[in-house]
Amino acid sequence: MKTAQEHWLYVISSKKKLIDFNFKEIWRYRDLLFLFVKRDIITLYKQTVLGPLWYLIQPLFTSLIFTLIFNNLADIPTGNGVPNFLFNLAGITSWNYFKDCLIGTSDTFKKNENIFGKVYFPRVIMPMSVVVSNLLKFGIQIGVFIGFYIYFIWFSSKSYSVSPNFNLAFLPLLIIVMALLGLGLGMIISSMTTKYRDLIFLVQFGVQLLMYGSAVMYPMSYFEEKLPNYYWLIEWNPIAIIVEAFRTMVFGTDDLDSFKLIYAGIISCIIFLTGLVIFNKTEKSFIDTI
Repeated sequence: MKTAQEHWLYVISSKKKLIDFNFKEIWRYRDLLFLFVKRDIITLYKQTVLGPLWYLIQPLFTSLIFTLIFNNLADIPTGNGVPNFLFNLAGITSWNYFKDCLIGTSDTFKKNENIFGKVYFPRVIMPMSVVVSNLLKFGIQIGVFIGFYIYFIWFSSKSYSVSPNFNLAFLPLLIIVMALLGLGLGMIISSMTTKYRDLIFLVQFGVQLLMYGSAVMYPMSYFEEKLPNYYWLIEWNPIAIIVEAFRTMVFGTDDLDSFKLIYAGIISCIIFLTGLVIFNKTEKSFIDTI
């Protein structure tokens, strides 16, 4: 005779595996995932005058400021004949996706405590929706970058030694690595903010400091030349490796360092799995402490 429990389609329990990433359950809630993605996109610039144009304005103005201050005023070279503005736009475009994934997922529990306390769904869907919605924003900014890329390379009066190359085939892999790194760090911080609210205020400040140590506005070779004793700080920084690899792929001025790219991928996977473990452990009791 079958027990009553065997008739249930799904049993909700606080007992989970150490690493629990139930793809079958996430697929069952895929409509909810897309709903959260749609919500993030629509509400981000709702009731603003320029709306989605802010997706374009932010990287363009930031790249312009970086060009004026770091390249023209501080005379930092981009190396290998890369246009200064295009160099900065490439760094900002790749950095923004990681930054938005990190910041967007770093307050998952706090921002969604009302939803989490009322209805059940796989909690990991919420930070995943942030990564997916930011992917759309990243795609728009890539389109802007391609527009300026075409202008500088084919229509500019100056000649630049920059051209597309086979390394672009690895770009989807690089995007996945960026997403895993941002998602993993975001889940770790989100889990810690349920008890330590001060982290919410430190995230924005910490991300700004991280940007200066991630080779966004200068080539890694320049840092090695000026500060060789501290070069290891960015040489083994996963996000600095990702930013440099993105520029190498789109400009084709250097050889892609596959060893460092594999290293960044391994570190990103470790951070993601660590974040998933901490996230799953926190979701069992966060509603009592938040």
